[in-house]
Amino acid sequence: MSVIKGQWVQVRRIILAAGERAPSVPEDTKEVPLELRVKGFLLEEKSEVGELVTIETASGRKVSGKLEAVEPAHEHNFGDYIPELSEAGNELTRWLTGGDNDER
Repeated sequence: MSVIKGQWVQVRRIILAAGERAPSVPEDTKEVPLELRVKGFLLEEKSEVGELVTIETASGRKVSGKLEAVEPAHEHNFGDYIPELSEAGNELTRWLTGGDNDER
């Protein structure tokens, strides 16, 4: 897949190889490399997934790495719904406003 300059992409780079990890990390962590994944705008005129490229992040930082994804999705979230947190939010609102919202 050809990727053109200015497209939103994700790059990946190995920061520390498995043998270079700190001695204090857990054993299962020592067995894998420390990886960096960064999203930004492609600076090369034309590239392919898997090539080494440079991107510019939204904050203007330039980062090089292996082109891993084109127009990557946002995969983060704030977890599952927790009913207790909703009730806590309602209680906090009542406390901050000085009473029960139903009375107003």
